[in-house]
Amino acid sequence: MENQNKKTNSETRPPVVVVMGHVDHGKTSILDYIRKTHVADKESGGITQHIGASLIEFQGKPITFIDTPGHEAFSQMRSRGAKVADIAVLVIASTEGLKPQTKEAIATIKKAQIPMIVAANKIDMPGASVEKVKRELQTADVLVEDWGGSVPAIPVSAKTGQGIDQLLEMILLVAEMAELTADLKKPAEGLVIEASMDSRRGPSASILLKDGTLTAGTVIATPTAFGKIKMIEDARGKKIITLLPSQPAVITGMEGVPQIGQTFHAYPGIEEAKQFIQNELARQINNPVHVAALREGQKVLNLILKADVQGSLEVLEETIVALPQPDVALKLISKSAGEITLTDIKMAKSSNATIIGFRVKTSPDAKSTAEREKIRVMNFDIFYDLIEWLRKFMERAKTQEIVRKDLGRLKVLLSFWAEKNRQIVGGKIVEGEVKRGVKIEVVRNEKIIGAGRLINLQKNKKDIDDAGKGEEVGILYEGAEKIQEGDYLTFYVQEKSF
Repeated sequence: MENQNKKTNSETRPPVVVVMGHVDHGKTSILDYIRKTHVADKESGGITQHIGASLIEFQGKPITFIDTPGHEAFSQMRSRGAKVADIAVLVIASTEGLKPQTKEAIATIKKAQIPMIVAANKIDMPGASVEKVKRELQTADVLVEDWGGSVPAIPVSAKTGQGIDQLLEMILLVAEMAELTADLKKPAEGLVIEASMDSRRGPSASILLKDGTLTAGTVIATPTAFGKIKMIEDARGKKIITLLPSQPAVITGMEGVPQIGQTFHAYPGIEEAKQFIQNELARQINNPVHVAALREGQKVLNLILKADVQGSLEVLEETIVALPQPDVALKLISKSAGEITLTDIKMAKSSNATIIGFRVKTSPDAKSTAEREKIRVMNFDIFYDLIEWLRKFMERAKTQEIVRKDLGRLKVLLSFWAEKNRQIVGGKIVEGEVKRGVKIEVVRNEKIIGAGRLINLQKNKKDIDDAGKGEEVGILYEGAEKIQEGDYLTFYVQEKSF
């Protein structure tokens, strides 16, 4: 019965195509020619904005191209194991043949496990040899159809347009064979392919819908940003009433700038979206991307790494991991491309981490929160300055002391729920204050019987960041010891002496 329902809800969707290959082999030229001759919206006027993907129409059927060849979203999502594109077009100049980037593109496409179509470009130029391209492809374990393989190879010219229609016909044929479908009944789900802060409209994101439908007023969230969609537009700034699967669009209304390559999901309301982000923060803190092997007595520095592009991020991570760590170990809590956001500040606060930025800006709300919460944020424009600062930071950490600072106490009045090492309890703050993310000592009969961490803080069933003496609150506690009514909870933080 379940399979029958799935089949009933599934509808054919347009293919999403990524164009890859060596620099200067004509990837952009092919896309430009396709956009000019087969743009889906034939209406005159309107300023075309770059949204990271193009929707074209050929033989009455839509095709979505991820614009920037080898687009960052494709690389980042593929590294996370998600499927971004359905088909890859590998562009090779027939005047030059395979180059190092061509081979990298082939490896990327194979790893993504999506069908490949070869576009042998520049056939209008002297010295062009499609046979040479096919021969060299064989050495890279890519066998074209003419040579008994399964990979179509289409000779094209981005300059004259020769072979472009045949290339589009092949894309539609491969898509038809793949039987690409989407479930329109599912809650909306998709990918962020571009993101920025618009000076007039606030956070703006280019998205590609994968499943479901999307309309203005829907609440969505990525692991780092959430919000209620105010407006959905196409590349010409025309409002879209209902966005369908495989269609690209620009949305506004997010409360922060999401990261490129992240997935988004629709949620029933703002509170559910906030809870998803809080859970993601806790997951990342508990599952860091890199932890150095620890020795007895070794101190640990938690880091959050931000960089301008994915390439910089990878080089920085490799260099940081390779730094000698005899006395101080580095724990990389999170790494991502894009500006430093409020989500990064919250994660740094929860994990007692230092944020290191490389050629990135810090959003205004993140900057003000970091200053207020005394979160260390270090920005660098020069690679070697960053590494040199980190070396000195590690050196100073050898002699640092961790100082405990008590914040407040709560008397437990009710215990609502407990599961594994988590528990929800309610109580009244009898001393000081409490903040989300602090450490907790459980005191029973004036004896410390356990310790844990405050994951979430609520008042009147709404999430809050802090509360003071006399207020009654609910907390989500994480720790091995089960809390009982009548226990006292001591809230504290541990601060570094430097």
